Amino acid sequence: MALRGNLRDITFTQILNLVNLAHKTGTLIVESPGETAQVSFREGKLAFALVGNESNDLAAILNKTKRISSAQYRAITQHGSNISDKELGLMLINAGILSKDEILNSLQLYCTDIVHRMFTWVEGLFRFENDILPPEDRINVRLDLENLIIEGSRQLREWEQLQDEIPSLEMALKFMDRPGANMKKINLSVEEWRVVSFINPRNTMQQIAHATKMNDLEVRRIIFGLLQAGLVEIVRPSGLPAGGQMRTFPTEKKEEQVSLVNRLINRIRSL
Repeated sequence: MALRGNLRDITFTQILNLVNLAHKTGTLIVESPGETAQVSFREGKLAFALVGNESNDLAAILNKTKRISSAQYRAITQHGSNISDKELGLMLINAGILSKDEILNSLQLYCTDIVHRMFTWVEGLFRFENDILPPEDRINVRLDLENLIIEGSRQLREWEQLQDEIPSLEMALKFMDRPGANMKKINLSVEEWRVVSFINPRNTMQQIAHATKMNDLEVRRIIFGLLQAGLVEIVRPSGLPAGGQMRTFPTEKKEEQVSLVNRLINRIRSL
């Protein structure tokens, strides 16, 4: 089965379904306008994934998934740069720092996170290379694709709905002068507060996503919630300040910043 084409013609979820049904072994390479990803399979099961230039060695993955501390990660990278992932895994297990299941769970989380990000890729070229096998020097996982495909279908529907509501991330946001009449109670999460801190007519939603390290789907979810709550409205960006730096508040005066935050907090508490 030759698999190659454009994501505009076949979705990533549909590609996974074909790989699953054909029990394919090899690597899917996807080149989107902004990133390139490689997802490897063995007999139709997810084995390995990497995207862009992200550090994806075992130590980096364990640090990202909070299995090892930043200090432990620095020690590993400083003193064990020549150790393979499999050797590092055995060392951590033998030292009683992590169990085999904890290491595999971290790798599974990392690989599935990449796959989840790719569900919203709607542009780019892809090809399936039968000769490129999952890397032997890395610890491979073995994940069934059925649940990922179901999640991908749900996420794609959500993505399409959010795109209808927020067609472009090149627009900006501003706080509403008055809260929406339909608001009764709002509890902002940590992620929502991170987005709120960058809301300014000078900052586009795309810049907010970059500053908060969120993908397009994540930032759209949060912005849609803020729009529904009547806290913000979409406006045309008023342009970046000199030097192109993002601003976290509409004013640079500290007392006005404090006043704005207090007004927002009081508005939320009063709902």
